[in-house]
Amino acid sequence: MIGTFFLALGLVLIVEGLVYALAPSSLEQILALLRSLREDQICLIGLACIAAGVVLVWCAKMLGV
Repeated sequence: MIGTFFLALGLVLIVEGLVYALAPSSLEQILALLRSLREDQICLIGLACIAAGVVLVWCAKMLGV
């Protein structure tokens, strides 16, 4: 269980690091776009990301990862 947690955390850090390393100007544009959104829109995006993450974790578990 703890190994899976560290694996997931490591993968998140890799993806986050890639965004900062490969596309810093795009990241600035995305942050500017997020600042222009209303709070309820940002919450909806967050909920959609959580749902997508749960589905991906469930799929990985079904595949035996």
